[in-house]
Formats: sequence, structure tokens, C-alpha cells
Amino acid sequence: MKKQRTANKRTAKAAPSILAALLGVGLLSLPGCAVGPDFVRPEAPAVTRYDRPEPPSRHTSPDVARPRFDEGVGPAANWWRSFRSNGIDSVVAAGLVGNPGLQAAQASLTQSRENLRAGAGIFFPQVGAAFNQSRGNIPSGAGSSSPAGSIFNLSTLSASVSYTLDLFGGQRRAVEGLGARVEEQRAETIGTYMMLSGNIVNTCIAIAAYREEIDEIGQLIDIQKEQLAIADKQYRSGIATYAAVLALQGQLDALEASLPPVRQQLNQSEHLLASLAGKTPAEWQAPELRLSGISLPERLPLSLPSELVRQRPDILAAEARLHAANASIGVATAAMFPSFTLNGTYERSGSAMNGLTDGGNGFWAIGAGVTQPLFNGGSLNAKRRAAIAARDQQLALYRQTVLAAFAQVADIIRALGHDAELADAQSRAVRDTKLALDLVQANYHSGLVGYVHVLLADIQYRQARIGLLQAQARRLQDASALYVALGGGWQQDAEARKKAGLE
Repeated sequence: MKKQRTANKRTAKAAPSILAALLGVGLLSLPGCAVGPDFVRPEAPAVTRYDRPEPPSRHTSPDVARPRFDEGVGPAANWWRSFRSNGIDSVVAAGLVGNPGLQAAQASLTQSRENLRAGAGIFFPQVGAAFNQSRGNIPSGAGSSSPAGSIFNLSTLSASVSYTLDLFGGQRRAVEGLGARVEEQRAETIGTYMMLSGNIVNTCIAIAAYREEIDEIGQLIDIQKEQLAIADKQYRSGIATYAAVLALQGQLDALEASLPPVRQQLNQSEHLLASLAGKTPAEWQAPELRLSGISLPERLPLSLPSELVRQRPDILAAEARLHAANASIGVATAAMFPSFTLNGTYERSGSAMNGLTDGGNGFWAIGAGVTQPLFNGGSLNAKRRAAIAARDQQLALYRQTVLAAFAQVADIIRALGHDAELADAQSRAVRDTKLALDLVQANYHSGLVGYVHVLLADIQYRQARIGLLQAQARRLQDASALYVALGGGWQQDAEARKKAGLE
């Protein structure tokens, strides 16, 4: 009996060592390969240009320079500062802090990262402990040496260890897929960050243009009213017909009718800017913005096509989805092979708490298990084929995303060229109508023409100015669109990435 107790004590002392050895076996059993195809990043399109060479331009005026590009240079971080507008800088800074959409994207990124950490826990042994205490009585006929109806206490302390041997890499492929989801959400967050900054810049430009357009329309209305007053006096004096008065009144009415829609567009833009900054319209006041205070960058970036696929968020997100789909093939393939587990248990029990330290009350067990699917009606093969088809689908969608991105950049490059032509034409119209106005005013002061001719020339000049304002705004907005289409330079500044929650 004494020898038996000694053996039990030795066994109790050896049990923790056995469990530790089980942990070591599990950790040393990590395999070095995984079934399923390894992910390879798709190659960038083998092109060096976004579009065919442009035909010779008819743009020859020195007043408006054609856009100049720094080929092979990507956008700088904080690219909106290239417009040299303090108002734009302040609104973008507010939006990056208070915009709920960006905050939601950052929270989703954090969630995906934590899901990855949770999934990676499968690579470690799962260790658990339990303590149970109960009180009961012994019924009659129980066969115990204790009398029937005796009350007893039972305390149990146990520990368990289990480990799944990932011999075929199914778990590693699953965690690889979670990592790809993190990269997808990171790209989505970058995209939200870039679209937010781009929308703020575009809205600020629109507000500046609407305000100056409203001023010009107001000047036109004043001129039209003055012309109408002269015509009315001429009619009352019998010099002009009433039809001439009605024609001018109709022009004034049409001009006044054009003002409310522009004011409404200005109000909508101001409300949109408030929401982009994370404020309600009632608590947000847009800064004083004028087109004269927003400068077109002298040189615009133009990343190489091979670089675009590595920095544009929507392409990176599509690549991450392709990576996740590729990892799913490995998961589906590993499910067709055996799965192995190691487990160990150690337990002590006693009728009192101090009995838990008695070496004679210990129990331990170690074991291993293997599970092999034998027949499942072909479902595992079907799941693997479905995973391959899903990978092929994501590959096609990735290619489509790349094609759309290249087309967008090409569209903007051409648009910037056409914007320069339009701005040049409008600039020449302003110059010519201003010269005509000056000549008519000189003739008026010389007594050669009436004041009505001055008013007509002034109206043409103001209309030309409105056309130039619209052309300038379009040019600025297309320049902003180019920065966003090229990826926005988020990868250039670690501090900016940290502030945006990308690190």
C-alpha cells in the first residue's frame, strides 16, 4: 500500500511534465508546407502609357498654359496643399478628424485586424482549467462502505490541453485568408480617405465658383435693369416701341430666374461640405472661398502604369479579395485530408480542499485522434471546385478593376487637355469682350454711341466672365480628380497613414 502511494505521488509529479511535453510536441509539429496554390500577385499591364499619343492641339494662346505632367512621379502626401488654399486645407483637416464615414472604415479595419489575431490563435495549444465543487448524499444500495444517507463533499481541479496538428496547412490557409481580408479593409479605408479628401476639394472649388458666378449674375441683373429703365424712358418719350421694353423685361426675368438654381447649388454644396467635415449644416460655416484664392498646380503628377496597380486603393482591394479567394482553395483542399489532434488531461479530486494536494487523488491522460472523411457524396470535391471558380471570378474582377482605373486616368488626362482649350477660348472671349466694352465706352464718352450700347457690351463681357469661371472650376476639379485617380500619395507619408488609421 505504501509503495502504491509512492507511485501515485511520482505519477502526480510527472503529469505536469507530460502536459508540457505535449505542448512541445504540438509546437514542433508545425508543418512547413500547405496544400493549395500559393498566391502570386498579378502582373501589371505591359503598357507604358495610359492612352495613345494625342493629336496636335490647336491650343496656341499663351494666356492659358496646357497641363504639364511629371511622368513617373506619384502624388505627394497631403496633395490638396498643391492648390495653395488655406480654406481647402482647413476643411480637409476637419474632415479627416470628424467624418463618420472615415471613422467607420477605420473601425472596420480594426475589426478585421482583431479577427486575424483571433484566427491565428489556432496555431497555439488550447489550454483550459476548471474547478468544480459539489455536495451530495449516498443513496441506499450504492455499494459504498459509507452508510446510506451520508453527506459528502467533492472538490475537483482539472487542466486540459489540446492541439490540432495543421499537417496539410488548412488552418494556415484560413489565417492567410483573414490576413487578406485585413489588406482588403485597409485598401477600403485608404479609398475612403482618398474619396473624402477628393470630395472636400471638389466641393470647395464648386462653392468658390458658385459664389463668384452669383456675383457676376448679380452684376448682369443690375445692368439689365439699367437697360430696361432706359428703354422704358425711351418708350414714354415715344422714341422706342413697347415691344422693345417687353423684350428687355423678358431677358431680365430669364436672368433673374437663373439665379435661384445657382444659389440652391451653392447651398447644397455648403451642406455637403458640412457633412463631409462631420458637422450639421446648422453648426458649420464654410470658409470664405474664391477661385482667385485657389491655384492650379503648375505641374501634375503622373505615375507610371506599373505603379498605379500598387498604389490605387480599389485595385489593392481587388487584389486582396483575389488573395483571400486563392487561400480558400487551400482550405477546401485541406478538408479532404485527415486531421490530427493531440490532447491531454490532468485532474485531482478530494472530499475537501486540502485533499487536492494529496498525490493519490491525481488522474492524467494523454491521447491523439485522427479524423478522415470517407464518404460525403462528393461535397468536398464540389466545394474545392467552387473555391477555384470563386478565385477565377475574383481574378476577372481584378482585371476589370485595373482596366477601369486605366480608363479613368486616361479620361482625366484628356479632360485636362480639353479643359485648357476651353479655358483658353473663354479667356480670349473675356479679353475680346473687354476690349469691345472699352471701345464702346470710349465712343460713348465721345458722343458717338448711346448708353444702351455700353450696357450691351457690358452684358457680353459679364457672360464671358461667367463662362471663364466655369472653365476654371472644371479645370481645378479635374486636377483634383487626377490626384485621387492616381491613388493620392497615401503611401508617401508614414505620419499621414498613422493619422488616417492605416498603420
